[in-house]
Amino acid sequence: MKKYILSFLLIFVSTFLFSQTTFTGMIMDKNNPTNALGVEGASVHWLDTNVSAITNKKGWFSIAYKPEYKKLVVSYVGFKTDTLTITNLETLHHFLTPQGDLEEITIKSKKKAIQKSLFSTTNVFTVNSAELLKAACCNLAESFETNPSIDVSFSDALTGTRQIRMLGLTSPYLLITQENIPSVRGASQVFGLTFTPGTWVESIQITKGAGSVVNGFESISGQINTELVKPATDKSFFLNAFASQMGRFEVNTHFNKKVSEKWHTGLYVHGNYTGQKFDMNDDNFLDMPLAKQLNVLNRWQFTDAEKGWVSFINVRFMNDEKQTGELNFNPELHKGTTQFWGSEIDTKRFETSAKIGYVFPEMPYQSFGFQIAYSDHQQDSYFGLNSYDIQHQSVYSNLLFNSIIGDTRNKFKTGLSFTHDNYDEFVNMSDFGRKETSVGAFFEYTFDNLDDFSLVAGLRADSHNLLGNFITPRLHLRYNPWEDGVIKASFGRGKRSANIFAENQQLFASSRQINIENNNGNIYGLNPEIAWNYGISYLQKFNVFNQKGDITFDYYRTDFNNQVVVDWENPQAISFYDLDGKSIANSFQVEVNYSLATNLELRTAYKYFDIATTYKSGDLQKPIQPQHRFFANLSYETELENEKQWRFDVTFNAIGKQRLPDTSSNPVQYQLPEFAAPYQLLNSQITRVFSDRFEVYIGAENLTNVQQNNPILGNDNPFGPNFDTTIVYAPIFGRAMYTGLRFNIN
Repeated sequence: MKKYILSFLLIFVSTFLFSQTTFTGMIMDKNNPTNALGVEGASVHWLDTNVSAITNKKGWFSIAYKPEYKKLVVSYVGFKTDTLTITNLETLHHFLTPQGDLEEITIKSKKKAIQKSLFSTTNVFTVNSAELLKAACCNLAESFETNPSIDVSFSDALTGTRQIRMLGLTSPYLLITQENIPSVRGASQVFGLTFTPGTWVESIQITKGAGSVVNGFESISGQINTELVKPATDKSFFLNAFASQMGRFEVNTHFNKKVSEKWHTGLYVHGNYTGQKFDMNDDNFLDMPLAKQLNVLNRWQFTDAEKGWVSFINVRFMNDEKQTGELNFNPELHKGTTQFWGSEIDTKRFETSAKIGYVFPEMPYQSFGFQIAYSDHQQDSYFGLNSYDIQHQSVYSNLLFNSIIGDTRNKFKTGLSFTHDNYDEFVNMSDFGRKETSVGAFFEYTFDNLDDFSLVAGLRADSHNLLGNFITPRLHLRYNPWEDGVIKASFGRGKRSANIFAENQQLFASSRQINIENNNGNIYGLNPEIAWNYGISYLQKFNVFNQKGDITFDYYRTDFNNQVVVDWENPQAISFYDLDGKSIANSFQVEVNYSLATNLELRTAYKYFDIATTYKSGDLQKPIQPQHRFFANLSYETELENEKQWRFDVTFNAIGKQRLPDTSSNPVQYQLPEFAAPYQLLNSQITRVFSDRFEVYIGAENLTNVQQNNPILGNDNPFGPNFDTTIVYAPIFGRAMYTGLRFNIN
């Protein structure tokens, strides 16, 4: 309760931090009324006086005032000079009109592939499309290979599915959204990242720590938001073709058309196929699944800038099929038998969504928005003799209003949200179906003194049919102690229901018995997960030898009040139970970005994790989680000459030793060491740009050819008591080459 009171005090006390002994205002560009930032460097002065001021980086000014001052002159190069009559001390919002017939001046500046802001209150950074082109990026799960804040690993030895972690916690503790609509959750938790093709992604915003209350109560360690390409700005035609040594072929096509002055539409088609069998480690099991996917998205965009309306309508259908298991497994002959072990995972997903936004033309700081989305996710699957079927139907809506309190230094967001999830879930014919419904209201206040301090304080209240009634506080602080340096801090609470089967599907590809220790909770007999996240970050930008760089220090801690513990320590079973003790996740990261020379960029990071949980067998570090990781990325591109260019990219990862789950009760031949040895990974890609329409690329993953020796325990007897594909700590496939091309028409 003290924490909640503190949040309210910070909100209301900060409202009165101003004193109107001076006159303040914001100068904006009339041609860009919806931009949150104003015109930097505009001059304002009182007519016939020497009293003047200059607008800051956000377009704000503060100037001394006397009652006899009546005329304010506003001027900026390239804009018409205005003389305004001031009759009171209300905050001024003024739009400058660009002058015509000015001599054109071209200024070239290279946009960073990963952008960090000194002025955003939250610890968020944006990954744009240029960064995504540095790797194969066939889907969203593969879009983080060159990002030091996201750790990527394989979830099991069969499906080849990549799992991501941030702050040492796996993706269920991240809120993953698509254009701020929750997307990868529930039944899609394991495979959902592979359902968004990389070419559809325009940018990714990654927020560390507690997110915004606007997006819900489930976020614990952070948020990943994906912005898709827009029909109005994407190429009219785009083609990406890809082929890899692993037998994977992929095609992406974009078709965009301007239907009218206000309507644009886009049709995006993705298909991939893997039909070749590989067994590089001679364990008689496929290293990668046989797979095929068809993914179609139709997107409509409406824009009426004059009246302030913008909206998006999306309709998508996806069919994804995977087959894995022993080399000789034939589903038509061997499904449901013990002759050969095999698995099939068939997923069909339909989703549709709409977003409507309105910005008041005369008040660009005031707007409202409405989001609504529906999805139907159906997965039919079996793993040997285990079957797992789930259908998840979800409805989500969010109504949002933005405005100010007094002036734009005091902003607020408020609104209502509704979520309904219907789960039909069957594990070996046992019914675990349920319905979840929540209704919530939220209020988020932002204070920005336009110079060196800002805060975002949010509070939401939710009523959930299974989780009960609860409140979620979140707080973010920013302080700039000096130029080009910023300190950010945050804390917040998150609450979620654990989907224990959907989030741990690798358990079905083993002989482990499933134990759920009923604690009279409303979901699987378990109670909801509740955690507090605290964090502090310091970013300093610098210039050394006339080259720009920055260094960032992050420390975050997550404390679980309750957690559904997933216990792998008994090799004959997997147990789910409520936490009885402590569970913490400490994450420290130092990252350095530096331009070694023109067009030569270096990015390095060191990370330390302390992830500990109280298990039935005692307090232990989380298994298959290295405590130490080192990351480095080096990229270089030549200057454009006649629209031609070379791009080179190399990524290095050093993964420290990892504790493995206890296998000492297994027969000797199926026992693993206590720790997996450290190893290093090296990825590289070369791109040749022939014109602004056509480019080709070739690359390699795992150039060091690291392979886990025994990824499948008991592979000689897959229907026996020691079969286990869940202990994966290193790559399965080894070195893999790929190539591709990109072609577009503007």
